[in-house]
Parts: sequence; structure tokens; C-alpha cells
Amino acid sequence: MTPARRVVTLPPSLRGPDALRFAADARSRGADVLEVRTDLHPAEAVDAAALSDILELLVSERGTPLPPAWVAAARWVDRDVVHAGDLAAPAGKLLASHHAERPLSTEEALRLWDVPLPPGSLVKHIEPLGQESRERISVLVETQARLRARFGDGRVTVLAMGPTALPVRAVLARRNVLDYVAVGGDWKAAPGQRLLADAVRETRALTREDPHPSPLPEGEGASTGRLAILGTSIAHSRSPRIHLQPFDRIDIPEDAPVESLVDALLPHYRGFAITSPFKIRLARHTGSPLDAINTLVRRRDRWESFNTDTAGARTVLERLGAQEVFVLGDGGASAAIRVVGSETGRQLRFLRRAEISGPLSGSGIWTWPDRITPPDALRFEGARVAVIAYGAPARRIATEITRRGGTPLLLGAAWFIAQARQQRALWETAS
Repeated sequence: MTPARRVVTLPPSLRGPDALRFAADARSRGADVLEVRTDLHPAEAVDAAALSDILELLVSERGTPLPPAWVAAARWVDRDVVHAGDLAAPAGKLLASHHAERPLSTEEALRLWDVPLPPGSLVKHIEPLGQESRERISVLVETQARLRARFGDGRVTVLAMGPTALPVRAVLARRNVLDYVAVGGDWKAAPGQRLLADAVRETRALTREDPHPSPLPEGEGASTGRLAILGTSIAHSRSPRIHLQPFDRIDIPEDAPVESLVDALLPHYRGFAITSPFKIRLARHTGSPLDAINTLVRRRDRWESFNTDTAGARTVLERLGAQEVFVLGDGGASAAIRVVGSETGRQLRFLRRAEISGPLSGSGIWTWPDRITPPDALRFEGARVAVIAYGAPARRIATEITRRGGTPLLLGAAWFIAQARQQRALWETAS
């Protein structure tokens, strides 16, 4: 099966030379197509011909009519089958699209496409995801299959939209002709887009361009289904770099219905890495005897939960080398530290934000995510403080520790690798 072509949208803040640099950077990262939309850019802000020399150009009419120069330079011309009024496009360039305002049944969606289209036109159908459920995902998959049967392979793209739509878009992308993705940063063209890097990584694995994607131990097994990390503010996560593909970063809001989401995805995913802030909620949802979990493994018609963070906690406590340790925060990571501390006889003091009033000394572990603002009263007196985040968040936390008088110890990578080894072994047992 030919992989979907990866489409990135030109951000509204970029004009002129900046737009050209964005296109070149996107191409270097693996993008295939650049979308330019009339609701994001006026005609004079875009040199369509110059952009088309860098990436194939998809120009989308959104309210404001498409400039003729854009149409002339484009590989595809996106016109809405309802609002455009006229689906005119040069031969072989039409991308007919429909943007539903509510979730539709498959029969409702098919009726919307009872319109004559020029030969060779592409078809793009978009709906809000709506309620997270297996039934809802099945409807979208069926809509995609029926549209492909009507219009032919290599012509149809079906997309879901919404704050929890990313994993559904990833599932649908396997049979789409276009995959709309985000380069990264704070801006996305639509809610639910996955990151370009993750789409590229999946394609390389599926096409054997990168047959050995992981430095972790061998044992790939024959389990089927996607893998993913599930959390909030996880664009920095390195999990996709070391685990088997396909592996998604499912970044959803803190108040998202994560319980119904993982249940809806059971037929499509064989495992999840769970990170902040969902470790405690999903422990309760899966009936785990543990206070917090960080791993879900599919067992036919249910999820089994585990906490491999204990391996990470053991590594960090050993590196810290202290018998008495204060722990900043009392969330999911702290639950693993508590288990290991009890097993090893260490004296642990868990401190919530409201409980911090004076300077801390000795050895400690910072478990708060970097999006959590530490209390103003937090100060250190020569304390060694282990940071269990990694990457840019770890560097920001380390700066905060230093500013408050402590010495940061960057142990996040050690924690991450230790727990990931166990996750790999567990996911290989999925059924």
C-alpha cells in the first residue's frame, strides 16, 4: 500500500522569505505537500510559484476566492463541495472537500458525495470526532472504506477533528491518500493533527527504510496494532524514537475523557505508555491495585495495566545514593518512588505544593511536570535534586532548581530507559 502523502499547512504568521524557509525546512523533515489557505494568507503575501519549486502545492479556498496565480502554481486545488458553488479546477487538479459540522453516519456521509466530480479528482471528507467510542471509530473507518469503494484507491482522504482525534486520524491515515500533519511548535492547522516526525518515522518503518528503529533490546514479536504515549504537553517525548513503529504521541487536554478514549482505541492499539496527568485516573479505570500506572497492554477485549516506572525510580534512587530523600509532588511518578522506597528501606518525605514552607536540604527528587509552577516558598540549601524529566523540560526544571539554591541532577534519561525496557517486553505479550 502506498503511504499517504504528508501535508503541512503554511502558518498564518509566515510571509515572503519566511514562508519559503518554512517550506524548505518542512521538506527536509519529510513533508511531501505544502497547503496554503485563503483564510490564512492574502494573495499578495504568498509567492505560490516560488513555494511550488520547493514542495508540491495544495491551495485551499476557505471563504476568500483562490487567486489565479495560486491555482496556476498548484498541484491540487481544494474546493468545498457545499460552499464553493463551483468545483472548477484545471484538469487533474481538483481536491473536492466536505467539512461536516457534526458527526455523521456512513449513509449520511455517502449522500453528501452524490455529486458529479471530474475524472481523477481527489476526495477529502472531514468530520468532528464527537463521542469517543468504538462505534464512532468504526463508523469513520466504514465511511472511508465505502468512499474508497466508490471513488477508487488512491483518491480518498477521511479525517477526524477534535482535541482527542489524533489517534483516530493516525488509524485512518493508513488508507488515506493525504495525511495532514503538523511540523511542530505551538501552531496546528487543525485540532487532532499528529506530528510530521511521527508520520515520517512510521512510513520509514513500514517501507523498510529504517528496519532497526530502536536501540532497546531485540524481541519485536508478531503483535499487531499501534503503540502510543498518552499525556498532556508531550511534544518533547522521545518514546517514538526508541519504541517499535507505528508509535504515536497522543497529546490531549488534562480534562479529556481519557478513560473512554483508551476503551474506544482497544481494537486499534496494542499498548500505551501513560504519562502525566493520566497515571492515577487510568489506574482507577482499569481496576489496578496500584495507585498509578504508566503502561497499558491489550489483552483481547480489555486493558491490563502495569507500572514500569518502578524500574526508573529504582535507578534514580540508586544514582542519588541517599537513605533519606524528599520528593516534590505526590502524583503518578511518586507512587513508583514510594514502592521502591519501601522495598529498599529508604526514608521518603513526600511534599505537596501547599506543604512547602522552608528551605530544603539533603537529597530530593523533583516529580512535577515543567508545566506546573512551583510554589514561591520553595528554596534549597545546598540540596541535590534529581530531575526525572528529560530534554527541554528537564533543562527548564534544572534552571529553576539552580535559581532556588539547589544542585540539579539530570537523571530523566536513566529513568526513561529503565522503564522503557520493561514496557517493550510487556507490549510484546499483547494479544
